[in-house]
Amino acid sequence: MEDRAHTITVTDLARRFGDFEAVKGVSFDVHEGELFGFLGPNGAGKTTTIRMLCTLLRPSGGKALVSGFDVVTEPMKVRRNLGIIFQDPSLDERLTAEENLLFHGLMYHLPRAVRRQRAEEMLAMVDLLDRRHDRVRTFSGGMKRRLEIARGLMHLPKVLFLDEPTEGLDPQTRTHIWEYLYKLRREANLTIFLTTHYLQEAEDCDRIAIIDHGQIIAIDTPANLKRQVGGDVVTARGPDEDGLGMEIGTRYNMPVRHDREGLHFEVENGAAFIPRLLGDFQGRITAVNLRGPSLDDVFLKLTGREIREEEAGARDILRTAARRKGKIGR
Repeated sequence: MEDRAHTITVTDLARRFGDFEAVKGVSFDVHEGELFGFLGPNGAGKTTTIRMLCTLLRPSGGKALVSGFDVVTEPMKVRRNLGIIFQDPSLDERLTAEENLLFHGLMYHLPRAVRRQRAEEMLAMVDLLDRRHDRVRTFSGGMKRRLEIARGLMHLPKVLFLDEPTEGLDPQTRTHIWEYLYKLRREANLTIFLTTHYLQEAEDCDRIAIIDHGQIIAIDTPANLKRQVGGDVVTARGPDEDGLGMEIGTRYNMPVRHDREGLHFEVENGAAFIPRLLGDFQGRITAVNLRGPSLDDVFLKLTGREIREEEAGARDILRTAARRKGKIGR
């Protein structure tokens, strides 16, 4: 992967909203044809970063190149090389599926014949060709998301930005959408930049940048990131978990985390350790579970907390900061 050309190059990129620093000088590269993920809780700086890369938000500092073009000095060239699917719906529901695509092609100055050919190809790709003349307001959430992906690919971009692309969709629809994206990536060498808090989506990335409080705290493959956890994760339950956790930590000289799901700790060989644990605390452990480390465990190890979907959304944080400076009236 390292010998591939860089489709995106980011150096010390920053964004401030008054006194609030949403992105704090991040640096990273994305390789051509790579599925690159931004993983972090809501409000971590994911959406702000992607909006700067898409030329929708001017950086407060640093530099970013997309397909070799500067996002500040060459925004139109950047836009011609990228497709965008944001978290919030952006289709015109009064138009038909085909009309949405044709209008998008018009905005990118595609010739009339090319627009119609591309619209038909894209609708067929996302299994919506038989609904081409139906108004979008009659579509399900999954169908709208598939149409947004088709629209984002109408002008053959080199980079596709996906900001929480499957937010709110059922697992079956989420799987269906990713099947299309994997196919496109293989066939067109498409570079995909993904922001997500779904751990399974992040697991499938080539590399992941973990971002928290506007800073990148780690970049690596999912497998290498999980190796940082240090072993298997054991979860134990019992009637007196507070006392049990303290005794387990003292006996084995290791940190024990206690939450609503039980006691959690890391060991090198969980299968061999569990019989010893049950013997040492006979009758005090009512249930035990063993699993390999997850990206949530990595995030917890690096930040001291878990990725929580219920955290404040990035837009709310930014709007609050802007209001303090009188930038947003309502």
